[in-house]
Amino acid sequence: MKQAGSSTARRAHISNDDPQSGFTLVEMLVVITIIGMIMGLIGPRVLSSLNESRVKTARIQIQSFSSALDLFYLDTGRYPTTSEGLTALVQPASTIPGWAGPYLKGGNVPNDPWSHAYAYRSPGQRVPYEIVSYGSDGQEGGADLAADISSSTTTVGAK
Repeated sequence: MKQAGSSTARRAHISNDDPQSGFTLVEMLVVITIIGMIMGLIGPRVLSSLNESRVKTARIQIQSFSSALDLFYLDTGRYPTTSEGLTALVQPASTIPGWAGPYLKGGNVPNDPWSHAYAYRSPGQRVPYEIVSYGSDGQEGGADLAADISSSTTTVGAK
């Protein structure tokens, strides 16, 4: 047979007013360790996907510039000089007859995904022009994420 007051006494013992309630240091360390292990497994995959996305974005931007340069050529009969640069696609120079731009939306030339300016050369090597992103380090040359991405070798979807 149950005593009427015993369940009330147990509830009072479990209340939040008890200074002994809460998590122990060992429980906290176990949870932190588990979270750390999960982040260690997932983190590199997320960063890898982000880096691959930046490379693909640079390739797509370079192809967009190439299309704009072709439109510029159709209107003016030439490509912008190296000194005019990609800015000639958005800001008309008074010395460019036939300019019918802007050829890029937004009124400015975007930076590459690593916040560096794209390099433009006209003429390029064996091509009328070359657009280059110097990758994550912003320096010519490099490997992996720091590798140069060039219009003379860029195709969308290529790795």
